[in-house]
Amino acid sequence: MKVVITEFMDEPAVDALRGRFDVVYDPKLVDQADALRNLLPAADALIVRNRTQVRGDLLAAAGKVRVVGRLGVGLDNIDVPACETRGIAVIPATGANALAVAEYVIGTAMLLLRGTYGSSAEVAAGKWPRNALSNGREIAGKTLGLVGFGGIGQLTATLARGLGMKVIATDALLPANAAAWNSADTRHVSIDGVLKNADVVSLHVPLTAETRNLLDASRLAMMKFDAILVNTSRGGVVDEAALAAALKAGKLGGAALDVFDPEPLPAGSPLAGAPNLILTPHIAGVTRESNERVSAMIAERVAAVLSK
Repeated sequence: MKVVITEFMDEPAVDALRGRFDVVYDPKLVDQADALRNLLPAADALIVRNRTQVRGDLLAAAGKVRVVGRLGVGLDNIDVPACETRGIAVIPATGANALAVAEYVIGTAMLLLRGTYGSSAEVAAGKWPRNALSNGREIAGKTLGLVGFGGIGQLTATLARGLGMKVIATDALLPANAAAWNSADTRHVSIDGVLKNADVVSLHVPLTAETRNLLDASRLAMMKFDAILVNTSRGGVVDEAALAAALKAGKLGGAALDVFDPEPLPAGSPLAGAPNLILTPHIAGVTRESNERVSAMIAERVAAVLSK
């Protein structure tokens, strides 16, 4: 049986699959549409990250595929209903990269609140901007607001409380009487309550018709003027132009974006030149450790499906 892997995967996990199956592994396949389409008719399994679009012509070419392994958790690049109709199992790496994302949220929030880590060049040049950088803020005592309270949101809450933060959250899919609210010691509020009261707002929702532009200009305006926004979910959840305008107007304290709409972020984006802004290329969930966990999980679960 043949396994085709289109994006980067931890080598030991690839080797584990090679020990049992015929494996085609090329992290550049995602950008080689013709080569990928030629490989798919003979494939029994397909393993992807977030860039490979498993839908339309690509899915039609995968006539033998029995399972799609997703090296991550978001499924918006996979036509899940079409896969289900064709009897294809879709397996995300649920939970395997949660710690990496949670640490990214806390780390970028601390960096933006403190606002002091961009002075290396000045200090090395003999300047001493001590007064200008003496107004940074501590994370202890601040309120973290989570939009989405699944596994990653709950783990982020745990890390935040360990640093002395208060945590509030909203989740349209989690009832107000769910046990998670009590076990996580997190106050359940509306989305407006999160935005109006949080010092740090972190987004943990999938991209759907309901969540697209969830944080538009009107909702961004609800946030405190010095609040921090962190988005590790999906780019389309935030109106990027509205966020850029808020940052440039000094109506937000800062933002960290790991996801964009589209990706890669096009040159000339409204975000270019916005102050107090951290931009990273969709790597919040990717660390050396999380890549090992994600890859091992997907290799094992894909192999299990093929072995039935």
